[in-house]
Amino acid sequence: IVYILACRIGPFVNKYVKQVHQLGGQVFVNPDGHEWMRAKWFKIVREYWKLSEARMVKHADLLICDSVNIEKYIQSTYSQYNPQTTFIAYGSDIRPSLLTKNSMKVCKWFKKHKVREKEYFLIVGRFVPENNYETMIKEFMKSNVKKDLVIITNVEHNQFFNDLKEKTHFNQDQRIKFVGTVYDSELLKYIRENAFGYLHGHSVGGTNPSLLEALGSTKVNLLYNVGFNKEVGKDAALYWDKSSGSLSSILNKIQEMNVEQTNALGEKAKKRIIDDYSWKSITEKYNKVFSA
Repeated sequence: IVYILACRIGPFVNKYVKQVHQLGGQVFVNPDGHEWMRAKWFKIVREYWKLSEARMVKHADLLICDSVNIEKYIQSTYSQYNPQTTFIAYGSDIRPSLLTKNSMKVCKWFKKHKVREKEYFLIVGRFVPENNYETMIKEFMKSNVKKDLVIITNVEHNQFFNDLKEKTHFNQDQRIKFVGTVYDSELLKYIRENAFGYLHGHSVGGTNPSLLEALGSTKVNLLYNVGFNKEVGKDAALYWDKSSGSLSSILNKIQEMNVEQTNALGEKAKKRIIDDYSWKSITEKYNKVFSA
């Protein structure tokens, strides 16, 4: 079995599929998300991604979709190819961070960025337009939340960052803190655990790893209302859209939640990971598919 991740080589894949078949093998493809919808690509690149996706679907022996909604999209959009599909999600865990508030790297990070445990909302993700940073920042600025908005992302030499600053003037709001990247997994897990809430604006793609990590670590999760996110979060999260006041009103209400309410959401979020996204379950499904 040759397992190809993402639909990058569609126009050329038929040649290699034939060669694999001649050797008695099969070609499986994970289509990932809607790469052709990402705003970062030029129009001609998006057209290539769409064509490539179609060819990959046409020639693959099996498509392993990491999202129920992606599988539905493949089946409906490319029904003429009668694609063979299955659903196996991405995975995560609910193990707590090995770090504590007294760990040196924790103290250093929180002191450097002037952030206090449970006194911030968190965003983690690539700094691209389709992750709805503009909406999240505008709505946070509109809210009466007293806590910080900590944004973990890479904005170095990013024109989108400069454009966003011009549109929102977020640099004038002391609550909003771009803190760069965190590649230490234990530190990132600790930061997630000690966030008051997590904002997730991803609008393109399947089961997003950062969303699963948030559900496994953060009690209150506010997700952009799109099928990919709702199938993961279900009733363990709160949902917002791009309309004015949608997110800001939720942020204002959350401040009134008591400990019992936030704990209840946190337990539901962890249960989502245990029930449907544990690595044990994911690997068992892959073993079954590969050995069939």
